[in-house]
Amino acid sequence: MKCFVTGASGFIGANLVRDLIQAGHQVRALLRPAADLRALDGVTYETITGDITDSIDRLHRNIDGCDWCFHVAASYALWLPDYAPMFQANIEGTRNVLTAAWKAGCSRIVYTSTVGCIGLPQEIPGKAVVPTDEQTPVFEAQMSNPYKLSKWRAERVALELVSQGAPVVIVNPSAPIGGWDVKPTPTGKIVVDFLNRAMPAFLDTGLNFVHVRDVAAGHRLAAESGRIGERYILGNADGNWTMQHALELLEEITGIPAPKRQVPYAVALGFAHLNEIWSKMSGHPPKAPVAGVKMARYKMWFRPDRAIYELGLPQTPPKEALADAVTWFRRPGMARKD
Repeated sequence: MKCFVTGASGFIGANLVRDLIQAGHQVRALLRPAADLRALDGVTYETITGDITDSIDRLHRNIDGCDWCFHVAASYALWLPDYAPMFQANIEGTRNVLTAAWKAGCSRIVYTSTVGCIGLPQEIPGKAVVPTDEQTPVFEAQMSNPYKLSKWRAERVALELVSQGAPVVIVNPSAPIGGWDVKPTPTGKIVVDFLNRAMPAFLDTGLNFVHVRDVAAGHRLAAESGRIGERYILGNADGNWTMQHALELLEEITGIPAPKRQVPYAVALGFAHLNEIWSKMSGHPPKAPVAGVKMARYKMWFRPDRAIYELGLPQTPPKEALADAVTWFRRPGMARKD
């Protein structure tokens, strides 16, 4: 198959490009003129220079001749001085790419959403947290920050196009971790900060850790056998970990002592508010955005059963994903090696 990929230079996108090529497919990658291509080192692909906010006609011309389209690109930030460009990219960019791919005759269009659009588990004190799945009720009012809201509305665009006949499948990655995380992503930064001894304490939160290699494969599998109009959580059934547990595993992998001190939520939130006041005055992004702290209040634990049983989503042990991330971040000099 000939595959059109947006966001190909990003963490998930670059791993997807590698997965598709390894599976014998050809890749046409939409890349901005100034894109950082380090994550695509050593990969052979066709480059199309452009942006997801280009006109539908221009995107149509660029996608023409491709069998599958993977719309991975998105604007991600938990704090911005102006959120309008994020909404433009994530909502209108999604409409443009998906419509253009449909017009170009792609047999499958895979849209990359986020588990932020899945209903969150409710934590009852003294009882276990029950992970949620694609069927958990969720509403726009629950989208607690501009990024999640923009992705939620982009999902509505995708489903609107499905109702008109577009062959769109939606995937919702959880917290991918592994190699080729150049930026790094927020999940990768946990590993970088740990390696650099820059994490003196932690919050009582949780994530569903999944190997980015499995997330990439999940995109391809969604194109191969995903049901049109369905959502698939790309996560790991054994990856629902507290932050404390993840840090303890990093200690096992690296020999670096894990932080022992837990920061109370109220203290972290107060610091985040002060940090954002400083950011508004200085123009520099906050180290701890309010949106990030508010998200950390919940254990973002999910059940990827549908993707496992319907798509055959691989389930690489999450500890292996952490180990691969450690190897990656030590290799390019992003973190200390001792």
